[in-house]
Amino acid sequence: MKSQPNPAQAALAQARPSKFRQLRELIASPELEFLMEAHDGMSAKIVEEAGFKGIWASGLSMSAALGVRDSNEASWTQVLEVLEFMADASSIPILVDGDTGWGNFNNMRRAVRKLGERGIAGICIEDKLFPKTNSFVGEGQALAAIDEFCGKIKAGKDSQVDDDFRIVARIEALIAGWGLEEALKRAEAYRAAGADAVLIHSKKSTADEIFAFAKAWNNRCPVVIVPTKYYATPTEAFRQAGISVAIWANHNLRAAIAAMRDASRRIRREESIAGVEKTVVSVQEVFELSGNDELAEAEKRYLPAKAGEKRAILLAASRGAALGRLTEDRPKCMIEVRGQPLLSRLIGTVREAGVREITVVRGYKKDTINFPSIATVDNDLFMTTGEAASLACAIERLEGECLVAYGDILFRHHILDQLLAHPGDIVVTVDALWRARVSQAKNWVRDFAACTRAFSPTFLDDEPVHLRRIASDMPAEEIGGEWMGLAKLSARGAERVREAIHAMRRDGTLAKAGLPELFTRMAGEGAPIHVLYIAGQWLDVDDAADLAEAGKFL
Repeated sequence: MKSQPNPAQAALAQARPSKFRQLRELIASPELEFLMEAHDGMSAKIVEEAGFKGIWASGLSMSAALGVRDSNEASWTQVLEVLEFMADASSIPILVDGDTGWGNFNNMRRAVRKLGERGIAGICIEDKLFPKTNSFVGEGQALAAIDEFCGKIKAGKDSQVDDDFRIVARIEALIAGWGLEEALKRAEAYRAAGADAVLIHSKKSTADEIFAFAKAWNNRCPVVIVPTKYYATPTEAFRQAGISVAIWANHNLRAAIAAMRDASRRIRREESIAGVEKTVVSVQEVFELSGNDELAEAEKRYLPAKAGEKRAILLAASRGAALGRLTEDRPKCMIEVRGQPLLSRLIGTVREAGVREITVVRGYKKDTINFPSIATVDNDLFMTTGEAASLACAIERLEGECLVAYGDILFRHHILDQLLAHPGDIVVTVDALWRARVSQAKNWVRDFAACTRAFSPTFLDDEPVHLRRIASDMPAEEIGGEWMGLAKLSARGAERVREAIHAMRRDGTLAKAGLPELFTRMAGEGAPIHVLYIAGQWLDVDDAADLAEAGKFL
């Protein structure tokens, strides 16, 4: 049975003209329009993101990106594969630099069919010989016979799969030194053969011969230009000359080469990436351009929910000011210990326990948290709110069996195994060996837990222990252990935590509350919060002394 289209996609398709129609309207526009060069899927996305109405798929740029010369060394089928990625990555039309049509009329008509099938809106072909040589290489290049080139245009028009597919005839007479009269003669022949526009090319540093052509041509059909050599000419002069489309032909590729050279040379020289990190986009931006968010949403729509699938919410919004200069440019969860950020190690531990859906709540220097295959939500009020407010930012993901953890803790894998195996709806981990934990920090704040019974090696695991409260100021005789910042919720437990968060939001106590206050409130209201006693084997990182200890721990 034929599948039904997504309603949102169908509505969008009806509201927006096809790419073929978009290119037709762009070329026929009474205003000067612009095409920007792209050479792969990512650059096509960037061109659209920048606000351009159309893309110029440069033959030079695509060849160079493939590491070959602009002399038909990349076959037309290899170019077609690149174009398919570009078309899939963007919603604006692509005019491809088709060189000479990649051969004779037969190659041309096959290429036009294949381009149309892949949603490429038009092709520009030049009246030179196959294999082509870039127009800016050498002097006096040979040109194709007018009749032969006209036949190629006709073959292309007869083969297009959409009536709005555009064929632009590029005239090389000025480049070859054959003069204005020859350029005009060829332009008229190509227009009569069915070309939808003519591209007049020049390699002079001024636009004088372009303007002479435009004046003599008098808009018999749209005129396209490529101002690569005469770039200093004011754009307003193109408008006054009646030019239809200006192509910025290779600047994304050239900008990328300059940036990649600078980055590579600096990293090689400094043997470090620290110096370039602030000059390049974040990995998160790469994920965003690549559409990772859309994939996550699609997975929710199309992948069946698995029974017993676990989630995790990791709270990583705070800076960690006690670490001083180490957290000037990153949150403490991104401080590296033995070459790997704390948060990366925590994510690895959680994944090894079978948890695949991980959400990180970001805040301070949030763009530095950009691991693949995690979801992120942001607490932009992290400076004035606590962990409970951070958890509230991820409340839509707080469902089913779920782990909640601070983003700066390290612990042995067996602790997580024990926690996930516990039958309680809400379970917090409490270190019974709290007296053995010491720190050199002057202002060391610890979250102590008062429990319904103290830890004893003699009591059975099935004897329940419940939380009474968590606080940093507690008489020693009341302390059952130290809460380590790790909890497990069942589906029912997650529901009760959501209810508590909503209640705290209503009475105004949410913003300043930490997780200790959240769990203490719930315990005081009668929610059974189970305690899983552990015996050390964990640490959190609050200051430089903790950081040194973390290195030993690992």
